[in-house]
Amino acid sequence: MSERLSPSGIPIPAVVRPGDVHTDYARDLGDPGQFPFTRGVQPSMYRGRLWTMRQYAGFGTAKATNERFRLLLDAGQTGLSVAFDLPTQMGIDSSSPRATGEVGRVGVAIDTVDDMHLLLDGIPLDKVSTSMTINATASTLLAMYIVVAEERGIARAALSGTVQNDILKEYIARGTYIYPPAPSLALTAEMFRFCAAEVPQWNPISISGYHIREAGATAVQEVAFTFADALAYVQQAVSAGLAVDSFAPRLSFFFAAHNDLFEEVAKFRAARRLWARLMRDRFGANDASCRMRFHTQTGGVTLTAQQPLSNVVRVTVQALAATLGGTQSLHTNGYDEALALPTAEAATLALRTQQIVGYESGIAQTVDPLAGSWYVEQLTDTIEARVVELLNKVDELGGAAEAIKASFFQEEIGRSAYEYQLRVEAGETVVVGVNKFGDGQEPPIIPAPDFKELERDQVARLAEVRGQRDNEAVHAALARIADAAPEYLPAHTGPRTPLMPRIIDAVRLRASVGEIADTLESVWGRYQPSL
Repeated sequence: MSERLSPSGIPIPAVVRPGDVHTDYARDLGDPGQFPFTRGVQPSMYRGRLWTMRQYAGFGTAKATNERFRLLLDAGQTGLSVAFDLPTQMGIDSSSPRATGEVGRVGVAIDTVDDMHLLLDGIPLDKVSTSMTINATASTLLAMYIVVAEERGIARAALSGTVQNDILKEYIARGTYIYPPAPSLALTAEMFRFCAAEVPQWNPISISGYHIREAGATAVQEVAFTFADALAYVQQAVSAGLAVDSFAPRLSFFFAAHNDLFEEVAKFRAARRLWARLMRDRFGANDASCRMRFHTQTGGVTLTAQQPLSNVVRVTVQALAATLGGTQSLHTNGYDEALALPTAEAATLALRTQQIVGYESGIAQTVDPLAGSWYVEQLTDTIEARVVELLNKVDELGGAAEAIKASFFQEEIGRSAYEYQLRVEAGETVVVGVNKFGDGQEPPIIPAPDFKELERDQVARLAEVRGQRDNEAVHAALARIADAAPEYLPAHTGPRTPLMPRIIDAVRLRASVGEIADTLESVWGRYQPSL
């Protein structure tokens, strides 16, 4: 019988027996809610409360996205998740020539806090948690969220949610960076400080393996490279004078769930255990800081344009993997997302998928139901060991920032993506409807909005805000940001002037995302990847 391998290249035995597993329950598993948290971060897990059902949405304008949010909340969604367009992500105003043709195309366009007001209209910010997929401009978007709450009379302490704010993975796998790594990391540490002091229920970062996986990484690489980034963030904050236990309990992670059910479940269990060990061994963290809480999204790259209804089944398997693996929140993709932004019908069905898994499948009745499976425990051990091997290589290179400079992550991911594509083209990896069981039908065409009209309306909206605000006060606020920005460069030693209060002041005066980004770039410069 020929050897069979998991998608990460791990040999899969035909059968696993008790003697093949060397797990010590107290050392390697423990009860749910107890170190090393392999079986879950809470003692009762879903028996006490189901995961947060958080569907990702962003549709051109703030008004259209608000309508989708309301539809999903009415359908039973329990948390918001915002997708921003590329100009917003990269600190470019909708009126900039650099934004032409991209405004509102892959998410919602947000230029000023007035757009954020419209996006969140009618949503109780003190009752609904909000996740924002934003990185280089995370500080500005969080400032806008805070100002919206402030202008509605809602205290910062009542807000809950997450900004992604994971800039290192942008250099590795995604590309929506603005500034060089050093000031970007310093700004991340500033957000850790600010959230711990001012917005205690807010997660100041979601360290993201998802985009690393989407770029072609294996499950093992996804965990290893995510943890390499996470360790760099923790070290940056500690080096800036923060006590690890003052911020680490609010760290969150973001992973993908793909089609191999058992490898994905084992990945989540291994990640939870390894993170607990890393935090205790390297930073002396307490148990609250060692708990790895994570959001999961089903795999975008696994969706097919061919036979798109088949994606309903893929998403269901991936949702099972995430929940059997103990996720804290979940986004399930719409079946038509390989073709366009999801339709209302597809988004609602994706939410119903989570609800059926949660309320009808029975998996929420007992914690970590696959624990004790000889195969799952062996796979959990193997994944952890392989992740440690990769982390050791990153450490040898000097950590995540140096590994990025050396293109280590990029080359490893590129190799894995290439090898996967070869397996698909050779038929060794089956993709139903693509390289097997095809029906010859063309993918359906989904109508798209009039993006040119949308862009004109958004530019006009920004011009109206600029015409009504106190421009002299805005420019003075931006100058105060520029005055503090040099303290975030590597040459500076000693304490730094907090930037978040100055960014909030500028946002309150209706400074735009692009104006704040340009101000910081004028001091910090723009990152240029090595060729």
